[in-house]
Amino acid sequence: MKRVIPFVFVVFLVALLPLSAQAASPILVAPDGTYLGNLNKNPYDPNSVANPYGIHGSPYATDSINNPYSPYGSPYSPQSPNDPYGQGPSIISPATGSGGYGNFGK
Repeated sequence: MKRVIPFVFVVFLVALLPLSAQAASPILVAPDGTYLGNLNKNPYDPNSVANPYGIHGSPYATDSINNPYSPYGSPYSPQSPNDPYGQGPSIISPATGSGGYGNFGK
């Protein structure tokens, strides 16, 4: 019994190791302060802009950069990364807490 408990504990720690090694994704924040989602390519992350069924990646969501009719996805909105002349959203690094503005296409 004494050998089983350390073995189970080691297996538990090894199972958690990949979770702790993952880095947090940068986030997008619109110039008006609206959170626009995680900037990653994980289609299973519920907050990812790459999740077509999530609230930040859906082409039908009102706050999605993938919705061409929303203020954050329109090619004519200054808050959108799709407007080549607009300010675009902030890309904030979770490690430093800072970032910059940018348009993805340019």
